[in-house]
Amino acid sequence: MHIDHRKLGRELDLFDSDPLIGAGLPFWLPGGAAARHAVESFLHDLERRHGYQHVYSPALGKRQLFELSGHWRNFAEDMFPPMPMGGDELVLRPSICPHHALIYKSRGRSYRELPLRLAELGPMFRSERSGVLGGLSRVRAIQLNDAHIFCAESQAGAEVAEVLRLMREAHRALGIKASSYQLSLRGEGQKYGGSDQSWQKAERLLREALDGLEFVEAPGEAAFYGPKIDVQMADPAGREWTLATIQIDYHQPEAFGLEYADASGGRSRPVMIHRSLAGSMERLFAHLIEVHDGAFPLWYAPVQLAVLPVSESQDGAADALARAAIEAGLRVEVLREGSIGARIRSAAERRIPYAGMIGRREAPDGLVALRHRDGRRLEPMPVAVAVAMLSEEGKP
Repeated sequence: MHIDHRKLGRELDLFDSDPLIGAGLPFWLPGGAAARHAVESFLHDLERRHGYQHVYSPALGKRQLFELSGHWRNFAEDMFPPMPMGGDELVLRPSICPHHALIYKSRGRSYRELPLRLAELGPMFRSERSGVLGGLSRVRAIQLNDAHIFCAESQAGAEVAEVLRLMREAHRALGIKASSYQLSLRGEGQKYGGSDQSWQKAERLLREALDGLEFVEAPGEAAFYGPKIDVQMADPAGREWTLATIQIDYHQPEAFGLEYADASGGRSRPVMIHRSLAGSMERLFAHLIEVHDGAFPLWYAPVQLAVLPVSESQDGAADALARAAIEAGLRVEVLREGSIGARIRSAAERRIPYAGMIGRREAPDGLVALRHRDGRRLEPMPVAVAVAMLSEEGKP
């Protein structure tokens, strides 16, 4: 039976929507927000440890910005209409790359700084038709795990190979795996930015990075500024979605006049590599909900530990356990309403990884009996030991 993230995500209180907000504009409930924050923090730290510098940039830009980048010519039908503002026209951005190009250009750059890796979990907007919108998989407001690497041409191959390695690390931690790789190329009779020579160089670099991996070619699926590797993920129904991507761009560095001082004292133009390790948070979680049936790995489960006092006389011990676990960084709820059996079932139905039961045998000795959501029971153990175990297991 196919698991529909739209149904399950609402049943588990991860996200919802409202007609007053609009189609394709879901909001994240506390449980979904907690899971998403854990994933965002993991990706941020993973990038930081691999040489990325994080930035923030506004979701708006002048129309001229997107005319310069090429988005207005090639992408206008997927953009929201311009908003007049004091003689200018402001546009909700459909992509983050033009802003990062200007961040690169904000001061002089030297070859010693390259590769410069700029990352952002940033908002962007697509004017999707109402008929294609659905749950988290197709939305109009997108939070993208995005980055742009500015490097010398001689560095580009190694950077693309490292991005592919980093993607595998991120996907392994999330509990997902690529089903296929797609090399997206230019099509016939379409307008693309940049010269034939730059497209050929970009395509060669991506082919070299894919050496040893099976992939299919997809003519006509390239971005307007360059070819790309699309990393596909299959959902439980067998449908493939693009969650991660790498694109090589010679067009926008030329359009924005990006330069760096090279080793010979001259001026050279960087190559711009676009990459997303996990895609948008919306599409990522649509996939994660379905792949895991809502039972996320412990590290990004919305609630990691449900504390269940068997009776009111154990409330104090339960609260002490909850405080210790929260202080250790765990996400915890104390469930008091209903019979102990009903609360155990509720915790399992909510896909909470662990239920910690404290009854009259455990409370006097400062113990807790942990039960996994799959039904496995652990021997009662000291609260401090349980908290340390969950904290260690809860690392990505």
